[in-house]
Amino acid sequence: MATTKLKGKEIKLSGNEVNVGDIAPIVKVIDKDLNEVQIGGQQGKAQIVVVVPSLDTDVCAAEARKFNEEAAKIENAEVVVVSMDLPFAMKRFCTTEGIENLKTGSDFRNKEFAKAYGVLISEGPLAGLTCRAVFIIDASGIITYKQIVPEITEEPDYEEVLAAARAATSTSCCGTCQ
Repeated sequence: MATTKLKGKEIKLSGNEVNVGDIAPIVKVIDKDLNEVQIGGQQGKAQIVVVVPSLDTDVCAAEARKFNEEAAKIENAEVVVVSMDLPFAMKRFCTTEGIENLKTGSDFRNKEFAKAYGVLISEGPLAGLTCRAVFIIDASGIITYKQIVPEITEEPDYEEVLAAARAATSTSCCGTCQ
């Protein structure tokens, strides 16, 4: 099972660990307006799934702002920031921060996303939240990139993520042709 660290202390993650090359599990999260958002499956465009513990922290807020600015420039891709925050808090954050180029998705109802993607923190002070991670799912629903950030208090490697996102969108194939 995967692990991450919180201020240097190893923390176990629970759920189904997924990896590059796997078919992305199809799950639903709730957006800031209480609508369902699907993650995984064939979407006809790449999905950049940014996973954070809570948008109410400085590091998570900075990460969301960065992806709102940078990842939104990538054509044929959709960015979804997933956390356990309530949809109301996500809406307030997006309004306050001017976040308009990405979607937010709350996994608060049953932690379906966190369990399906193996990013649920199972111990320590943040138990029940998601770790910090990024998944890129291509248009055909295959995971092409995965980054579990080694230290929860640090931001992901943006350059690596953005390069992987551009690579995932470099083809228009939806996965149905052979």
